[in-house]
Amino acid sequence: MATTTKKQSKEQEVAFGDLSDEGLIVQYRESADRALFETLIRRYEREIFSYLRRYLGNADTAEEAFQGTFLQVHLKCYQFDATRRFRPWLYGIATNQAIDAQRRNKRHRMVSLDRNHANNQDDRSSSWSEKLVGDAPDPHAVAAQEENSRWVNASVANLGESMQQVIHLVYYQGLKYREAAEVLGIPVGTVKSRLHVAVQRLGTLWEETHSPPTE
Repeated sequence: MATTTKKQSKEQEVAFGDLSDEGLIVQYRESADRALFETLIRRYEREIFSYLRRYLGNADTAEEAFQGTFLQVHLKCYQFDATRRFRPWLYGIATNQAIDAQRRNKRHRMVSLDRNHANNQDDRSSSWSEKLVGDAPDPHAVAAQEENSRWVNASVANLGESMQQVIHLVYYQGLKYREAAEVLGIPVGTVKSRLHVAVQRLGTLWEETHSPPTE
């Protein structure tokens, strides 16, 4: 069965490989062909799950939000504007699902703060922090890199929600300013200003917590 499923997936990739994301969602809403929907999920499953896990700081909550995201894609496919790009639209849905998950779990925020340190130690945290930590050629440097990665994740988590959102979308997920603005429903200039303030705050905090004590 697994072999058959893999074979079918490969065949679908070949069949729909030339279709854009926008073409897939438009054809899906017109035909209800599940294979089209599954192709969209395969294209974005790692990227969106990574985004949600980092945003929420918990793999189980991220999985719940991930399922909710693609359920909403299915339910709202008729609302998709075919003249716009699919990726920012998808991120908008995922962001709303993450916000809803945070609200549902608000009473557990103090517990999840501890979980953030254990669940966010992957290589994808390097976008902003790579200027703080270089290559790790020895075990001591590896330990320092992991410690600094945890510091960055914890510090980003303590920024205001509006700044967290632009950090996650632009630095971690690699969206362009215009795409992030579309996801959040704000002007491009606001995205840039929030990023500027966020990076300034992180830089100031880094200096405060990592500068050697003065005698």
